[in-house]
Formats: sequence, structure tokens, C-alpha cells
Amino acid sequence: MRRFRMAAMMAAHPAAGKVVPSPASRQPSTELRMKIEKDRVVRFHYTVSEVGQEPIESSKDREPLAILIGHGNIIPGLEAAMMDKEAGESFGVDVASADAYGERREGLTQRVPKKHFGNTRLVPGQQVILQTNFGPRAVTVQKVGMTVVDVDLNHPMAGKDLHFDVEIIEVREAGEEEVQHGHVHGDGGHHH
Repeated sequence: MRRFRMAAMMAAHPAAGKVVPSPASRQPSTELRMKIEKDRVVRFHYTVSEVGQEPIESSKDREPLAILIGHGNIIPGLEAAMMDKEAGESFGVDVASADAYGERREGLTQRVPKKHFGNTRLVPGQQVILQTNFGPRAVTVQKVGMTVVDVDLNHPMAGKDLHFDVEIIEVREAGEEEVQHGHVHGDGGHHH
């Protein structure tokens, strides 16, 4: 049986789709701007919801998210929708579940020894980040026993079509080390 370690925190809810102009879209200036493409760093704000539902999460009240394009740092559909955009642009996009967190797979459960959750009070339906041998994974608690916890390994957003409202804040060339490491360093990104 695999060994799991758990960092108790709520799962972040967060793909080519239909791009719809956002009412807040800004007109790009006439000056030359850098377009989003592979090996560029993008800083952006986002709001995500299930299609037709209320927002689940937004970055508007914190620093923009920073990602390195073309290195699997965000869901494929959102990354595809960002291509060729420039700083200052805003847009909305619907991302099908297959291009977001994938389809929901039945039977994708695991029984984990309760000791790996520390003193965290767990309840069915709670979403947590589980530290696995393969890195962190968002899971949903299904059942809490005396010594074990059954978790659903599907991402909490699996099987859901999502809508993103995005505001591109900055686009820049990635540094050589960022490209080698496959992620952003510094403001809004990874720190070594």
C-alpha cells in the first residue's frame, strides 16, 4: 500500500473552449505588446465557476497567478485560450471538463491510514490536499473510520465544465532557469 502524507488545507478550485469577449475587455494600445506563447511568463487574475453557476474562486483579492506557458502549469483548455493574448486584455472562456480536470472516474478511491491526516478534523465531503509519492493531490473525504479514511482521488472539479474570466496583467520572456525548471521563479511563482 502506498504511503501518504497530508497537508491540511482546502483544495484550490482552480482546455480549449469557446472564448467570449468580457464586458470589461480593454482595447489594446497601439504600442507593440508581447503576445502569450510557449516559454513566456504570464501574470493574470482569474475568476472560475461551473458553467452557468456562481463563482467558486477568484484571485482578485491577492497577487496575480504567475505561470510559465507550455509547461503544464495550468489546465490545457485555459492555457490554449490564453495563447496570442497580450497584457491588458480580458476575456471569458468556457472549458469542457475533458480540457480542464478530466472526466470523473468511478471507483477512483483509496483507503488511507488516519494517522497521515494528523490532528485534522475530517468530515465527509471535505476537500483536502493529500501529499502523495507523486506530489500533492486534491482529494475529497468520503468516509472517516476509527483508523482509516476513504478518499475520492478524482480532482474535486473533475467532470465539470468550467467558466473562467481572465485579466492578463503581464507577459514577459521567461528566464533560462525558469524554462529549464519548467516553472516561474519570483513574484507570484515558485521560490527556491
